[in-house]
Amino acid sequence: MADQSFTITRKNNATEKEGIQYMESRCEGFFFVDKDERRRILELLEQPRNFARSFDMVRIPRLAGADLSIEAIETHIAEVTLIELKCTRAFLPNNPKGFFFGATQNEFDFGERLGDKFRFCFVCLNPGSLSHALLSVPELEKIIRTRRIQYQINL
Repeated sequence: MADQSFTITRKNNATEKEGIQYMESRCEGFFFVDKDERRRILELLEQPRNFARSFDMVRIPRLAGADLSIEAIETHIAEVTLIELKCTRAFLPNNPKGFFFGATQNEFDFGERLGDKFRFCFVCLNPGSLSHALLSVPELEKIIRTRRIQYQINL
């Protein structure tokens, strides 16, 4: 059972990496941010550190095609949108309709706190429906069909 969980985790990590590469290749100002950059962004936005894992990327349209740096983040913090990436290889011709994903309460809480400065990004990597969709928490809440709570427990 543990081997299957490990295999699924590795597959999901590979899919997320591919999603990051896809979004960065769009030349629309999407950038992956590392741990130090996430911490600095939270400081600049005066947000608690417990939200450091509630976003994967940032979008700064003005910097499309440029390299991202801490200095660029600090200069353009007012324009930054934080992006929580959700990726799938499923065929979804009407992305995000039909998207199945996991999310934490922390991600939803963070999105509510930040309002327009936060988006979930649903990336479909299927060659027949390659696409992405950006949704705020209120936009996402309007289209959620079902939601269930799953407990993850460490002993």
